[in-house]
Amino acid sequence: NGTNVSTALGLKNLFGIENCLKNAVVSGAMTVDAALASYSPFDARIQAVRGHQGQIDIATTFRELLHDSEINSSHENCDRVQDPYSLRCQPQVMGACLDQIRFAAQTLMIEANAVSDNPLVFAESGDIISGGNFHAEPVAMACDNLAIAISEIGALSERRTSLLLDKHLSNLPAFLVDNSGVNSGFMIAQVTAAALASENKSMAHPASVDSIPTSANQEDHVSMATFSARRLGEMLENVNNIIAIELLCAAQGIDFRAPLQTAPALIKAHKLIRQQVKFYSEDRYFATDINAAKDIIVSGQLCQDVKLSIT
Repeated sequence: NGTNVSTALGLKNLFGIENCLKNAVVSGAMTVDAALASYSPFDARIQAVRGHQGQIDIATTFRELLHDSEINSSHENCDRVQDPYSLRCQPQVMGACLDQIRFAAQTLMIEANAVSDNPLVFAESGDIISGGNFHAEPVAMACDNLAIAISEIGALSERRTSLLLDKHLSNLPAFLVDNSGVNSGFMIAQVTAAALASENKSMAHPASVDSIPTSANQEDHVSMATFSARRLGEMLENVNNIIAIELLCAAQGIDFRAPLQTAPALIKAHKLIRQQVKFYSEDRYFATDINAAKDIIVSGQLCQDVKLSIT
């Protein structure tokens, strides 16, 4: 059961997941502009009538990030009504993830300050009572929820990356590169994102449902909380790479929209990316670029530069 180590691992990965979600919102906003998507789905009234706080907060952040974009103004009166779900439903999906992250944070903070010894000694009465506070089911379930959230953040990001590469959906050059018959562009980067997203789906299976008896059936139900918390680190590494790939694709797409400018907040994000990774004009080794974009994510620099308000 291991409440102490499970809680420590869960909290360590929680901080990374919180940062990951914020960066995914930035990359998602950049993709919205790069793909000439509508801003209407982020309207506050849509979120208010459903009422989920995470959804409301995510949509608010999208409106802040996308405010005053020349790219958006250029297609304000176009006949495109409904964008694919990976663009249009970001407040609903990312908002649900945010709600689960907040729930997990609350659970892990309670557990970090909890007494989970056994037996327990109550000094005032002198009673020594054997109980079950060692059982880490709350931690296991909280970390299972985080695993699902990580998987969904990555799955949605990968779908947006795929959309950008499809010239029929994005109205951008195929695979985000000129001379796509000669250059493969971002094709293999998207394959990488798809593989990592698939790995995370496998690892998102709830650990807490997989009890196995130990200690001659005295410990006949256990939480598997340590594994539930430990696998989050590998999943987080995967999703940071997925978001890094989307950031590179979205930056490339925004470049193709020139001379039109994206929103001021996203110009800062684009500038930061271009300080580390140059425009992709022809095929080159991609791992270095992905790692550079991932460093921007993990360091927190991207969210700091755009002054992201979500907490």
